[in-house]
Amino acid sequence: MANDAAYDIFIIGGGINGCGIARDAVGRGYAVGLAEMSDLGSGTSSGSTKLVHGGLRYLEHYEFRLVREALLEREVLWRSAPHIIWPLRFILPHHNGLRPSWLLRLGLFIYDHLGGRKLLPPTRVLDMRQDEAGRPLKPVFSKAFEYSDCWVNDTRLVVLNAVDAAERGATIMPRTKVVSAVREGDIWKIALDSSEPGESQTVSARLLVNAAGPWVDHVLASTVGRNDVHNVRLVKGSHIVVKRLFDHDRCYIFQNADGRIIFAIPYEDDFTLIGTTDQDYEADPAAVEISQSEIDYLCAAASEYFEAPITPDQVVWTYSGVRPLFDDGASKAQEATRDYVLKDEGGDGVAPLINIFGGKITTYRRLAESTLALIGNHLGRSGSPWTATAPLPGGEFAPMAFADECDQLLRDYAFLTAQQARRLMRLYGARARIILGDARAEADLGRHFGGGLYEAEVRYLIETEFVQEADDILWRRTKDGLHLSENEIDALKQFMSNQSHGTDTAAAE
Repeated sequence: MANDAAYDIFIIGGGINGCGIARDAVGRGYAVGLAEMSDLGSGTSSGSTKLVHGGLRYLEHYEFRLVREALLEREVLWRSAPHIIWPLRFILPHHNGLRPSWLLRLGLFIYDHLGGRKLLPPTRVLDMRQDEAGRPLKPVFSKAFEYSDCWVNDTRLVVLNAVDAAERGATIMPRTKVVSAVREGDIWKIALDSSEPGESQTVSARLLVNAAGPWVDHVLASTVGRNDVHNVRLVKGSHIVVKRLFDHDRCYIFQNADGRIIFAIPYEDDFTLIGTTDQDYEADPAAVEISQSEIDYLCAAASEYFEAPITPDQVVWTYSGVRPLFDDGASKAQEATRDYVLKDEGGDGVAPLINIFGGKITTYRRLAESTLALIGNHLGRSGSPWTATAPLPGGEFAPMAFADECDQLLRDYAFLTAQQARRLMRLYGARARIILGDARAEADLGRHFGGGLYEAEVRYLIETEFVQEADDILWRRTKDGLHLSENEIDALKQFMSNQSHGTDTAAAE
């Protein structure tokens, strides 16, 4: 690689904030580089509850600005990516002894009217003795409120921002660690170390963005060379996945006696996702995993509502993430602000640095716009805000047209099943046609690895979406890890190993 490649902006961190900033910045004409030490979206951004939501419970902490901004963003993001974001109705049962009915009704009235809801339907009251949503629950829950938010495939949101940034000219470098960043007057000299042998290099940039998520303080301390850095409060959130608990497509939001809430969400057709927890965390974010006490907590909280108890032996998969919340001194992890905080320094002959603290998936695009305003102050403005009306790759169709797009894909590729067409549309939207290409039969898609995963899709992911390892596909670009057998997963790993080593797969099989 060539040394001393010059960028206007260099970003540390390939999560939703880093990739969102990269996309916005390159679209305004800046020269942008981004390095992520692991796979894109492999940290906090893939450990979320996967919701684009205003955050109903944040109203209790009086975070009205954050909630309003998030509510305004729901339909903006839905319009930009209707293949990976879609409406979800939330059912909030009234629990005697917890928040009173009038308080829930007031909170939902504010939620409906604080801003941004045009396509999403409003709140309504449910008689759980008549509605099918009451069947899986204990009979004591006879009344509930139903309101709107959205679901998002979180890791795909990250990757699509990175793909769009790269197609607009940004340099995206996954599995590349920033070893050091040193100011030389008004320029940053940034040493990079790739996972590929012999791929170390040094680049220069006019401005550095630290969007390292849970590692933001670590980057300041070990990479930039600061001492006594403590800006973020690390909070662990864990989720469990069990076999599908109910037949309808709505989500439950359950209140708990400890003041927290959990969700039970339809997941990957065959499963139910339950989470999340909130615990302070002090260990290595890369080593985060669910504890037995968290599994027990989530099972007990869900069992408070479901007629059939949820037990730890039903858990088929778990995941955990570490939220890098700005340390505002809140006494409880669940009370720490979810708002983002941006801090910049430098200028006047000193290379600028912008640090990103906190944030949530729903407001990532607004965070990027706020960051670009700071960047403009330092580097001179280049272009104007543009992402609010620009679709992400594959999202070039109307929000309400998803079913029609699936039907058209089935007409164009008659060999697909309805399930296969829907799966491809949910992952790739309009770009499913790039994967399918000229295929006229299933055999034209190449080797079948199980579930809906074929060789054509694997090759597309390697060539277009920065995939290097099987887990990038199984657990981040898709969730096929939940659907494939161990033998099928091993076959995929062997295929990808053969690809990376240039082995002829047909001869190897």
